[in-house]
Formats: sequence, C-alpha cells, structure tokens
Amino acid sequence: MATGMREELAEWVVPQAPLLLCSNRRMNTTPLTVVRPEGDARGGVIVIQEAFGVTDHIVDVCNRLAAAGWVAVAPHLFHRQEGVTVLSYSDMDSAMAAIGRLHADEVDSDVDAAASTLAELGFEPSSIAIVGFCMGGTVAFHTAVRRQLGAAATFYGGGIAQGRFGYPAMASVGDALATPWHGFFGDLDEGIPFQEVETLREITATSPVDTEITRYAHGKHGFHCDDRPAVFDADAAADAWGKTLEWFDAHVAR
Repeated sequence: MATGMREELAEWVVPQAPLLLCSNRRMNTTPLTVVRPEGDARGGVIVIQEAFGVTDHIVDVCNRLAAAGWVAVAPHLFHRQEGVTVLSYSDMDSAMAAIGRLHADEVDSDVDAAASTLAELGFEPSSIAIVGFCMGGTVAFHTAVRRQLGAAATFYGGGIAQGRFGYPAMASVGDALATPWHGFFGDLDEGIPFQEVETLREITATSPVDTEITRYAHGKHGFHCDDRPAVFDADAAADAWGKTLEWFDAHVAR
C-alpha cells in the first residue's frame, strides 16, 4: 500500500470525477493520464486504450478504478503520430490507420513508462495490474507475457491466431504467461471467433500462472463501452467489470 503519494501528480482535476485527482504529464516522452483515489491506494493499474485512443470511456475506466481504491495510469499510445489523439467512434478508417502505425517495441516502452510512474509512487510489480480494451487488450496480454505483474485482464483483444503491430500471435505465446491473466470475449465479436478464444483458453491453461477466460453469448466487440450504444451490453459489462476487480483483488499483492 502506498502512502504519501507525490503531490506534483495532482495537476489536473477532470470534471467527470470531482473528487478524484487526475494529471497528464510526460515520462520518457510518453503522455500519461493518472487518476488517484482519495487516501491510501490498494495498488496500481495500467489502463491500455482502445483503438480510438484515451477516450472518455478510458478516462471513465480510470475514474472507476480510482473509486475502487486503485491508482490508474493510462499511457497515450498514439503520441508519436502527429495530430492523432482521440478519434471518433465513427471514424474507423482513421483508427485502423493509427493502429497500423504502432510498433510493439514502442508500445512496450509506453507501458513501461506507466509502470515506472507507479513504481515512483511506491508500488512493486506484484502490486501492479494491467487492463486493456480492444487493441489495448492485446497489449495487456503481451505485457502479461513479457513482465511479472500482479494481475492482467484483457477485454476483447484480437490477434489470437495472427499477430498484430509486431507482437506474435497470442496463441503462440499463451503458454508463457508470467502474470495471472483473465480474458473477456463476446461470442458475437466479428473479429475474434469464439473458436479462437477456446484455443487460447486451452493454451493459456498450460502456463505457469492462473488464467481464466469468460465468454458472453450476446457480447459484441466493444461490449464494455457504454459510449457505443450499438455494441454496449450492460449485463456483460457489469459482470466483466466485477470479475476484473475480483481478479485484481485476488492476485495483486497488498
């Protein structure tokens, strides 16, 4: 548990979370959104953006984590692309183009910048979790392979059978997970066939850490995002969020 967190992080209060402190700053050239709870923190969580950037939805996830007692840090992965920050949900072409310009080694350095910020606040790797949505779910998975953290969660992250932006296929490295990992997928996700999800379940079960996959029969890609009415599934979102917090609480060191 970290106490006496540095006051210089409290640079910006976002109106969506009137009692939660949030800051944007740069570390190792990576812009970070940081949201802290009031009082002592349970641990730290790295929040990886969806394909459209650090959207209001991702900031809301950070706020919700802070309300649950966690310090949330979201790196802005598009910062190397001039003019690309947050994209409209209706602008899929621009989102796909931005994702296509990402490189795994650069993304890893952004994730590590977020982890370094949490380390500055006194959190050991075992007291840090990571969660990602859409492309961020893929990043969270590969971070769970690359690093030993307390826990990891992936929401509808693709790239199971074929790697993306320089990462190998998730199925090819699932047996090497180093961080307890829970994946959440929707059976109606047109980009992630449930058969691939079941293959990933079998492979990750052979890793040396705890793993779990939860599927939602009526879940579409993006089912957790309440800013996208066409795909949002309130029941699936609530269940997956509750399971995520339970997973973190069970595996992240106090």
